[in-house]
Amino acid sequence: MRVLVTGSSGLIGSELVTFFDSRAERVVGIDNNMRADFFGPEGDTRWNLRRLLQATQRFQHFELDIRDRGVLTRHFEAEGPFDLIIHCAAQPSHDLAASRPLDDFDVNAGGTVNLLENTRRYSPDAVFVFLSTNKVYGDAPNELPLNELERRWDYARPEDYNGISEEMRIDRSKHSIFGASKVAADVMTQEYGRYFGMKTHCLRGGCLTGPNHSGVELHGFLSYLVKAQLLGRTYRIFGYKGKQVRDNIHSCDVARAVEEIYRNPRSGEVYNLGGGRANSCSILEAFDMVERLTGQKMKYEYVDEHRQGDHTCYISDLSRLESHYPGWGITKSLESIFKELVAAWEIRLTA
Repeated sequence: MRVLVTGSSGLIGSELVTFFDSRAERVVGIDNNMRADFFGPEGDTRWNLRRLLQATQRFQHFELDIRDRGVLTRHFEAEGPFDLIIHCAAQPSHDLAASRPLDDFDVNAGGTVNLLENTRRYSPDAVFVFLSTNKVYGDAPNELPLNELERRWDYARPEDYNGISEEMRIDRSKHSIFGASKVAADVMTQEYGRYFGMKTHCLRGGCLTGPNHSGVELHGFLSYLVKAQLLGRTYRIFGYKGKQVRDNIHSCDVARAVEEIYRNPRSGEVYNLGGGRANSCSILEAFDMVERLTGQKMKYEYVDEHRQGDHTCYISDLSRLESHYPGWGITKSLESIFKELVAAWEIRLTA
């Protein structure tokens, strides 16, 4: 098996490189460290690339920009064909997209089309997995009735208990500029599957997390929260009284889902992928958990204005993925995720 991973120095990309390094004949990674451009020095992923180069045996890194069609085509011609292509490269920030909409769309939408077309031409039999996002639903999930509890918002109706399914609409809502560019990429990925018969899959992620995240304020909810707490920084809460809920999935469980899809691929498929209800928490609940683990109080300030297109309560309904791939399930609990994040940041901040 020959594997291509885009965004290979990021959280999910690096997890996939490590995961398939022991399973594949060869793992090819594409990453140009554009996170450093997007987020400054704290977003730099070179440390993660160095870790990968030391820890892997079959991984080869290429400094490529997925927006450059010519360079990408030459890469597919020279290094392919691939059996599995996992597209993780993205401009990932809800907030940053508003100030750099052209860069956001060129990376998220344009880069995805470039990869799909090169896959069609040079690796037509490959399984293609795109890391999409729950932001493709825009703020439509906010239309569900909610109950306000002491430390979180939660769904009011029993039929919504398991969270948001793939039946939720993706239009007629406010997405954020980031969400809109990912919608374009998501729909195009589906279309290459349905129109050309390719084995394409969209994974609409909730909060993807893990110890190898370069968490920054504009991206990386749990990782940045733990980092801020350990550094004694003031964490800013944007609206919803800090009771907004997200479901959190460890990067290794994302990699396991990709492996299951590779073993039994479909065409033009879509799955919600998060931690589900068991791994959900509000910001206030996340504060409680990290304070218990570190013994330090969280410093925070409240901004009484939520981000545009943001979700009040989002929990991924995993039923569709679990029904298609019964061998897959969540293996990392929320408690274990927090423990890993705290341990990883304690090491990185003292190194």
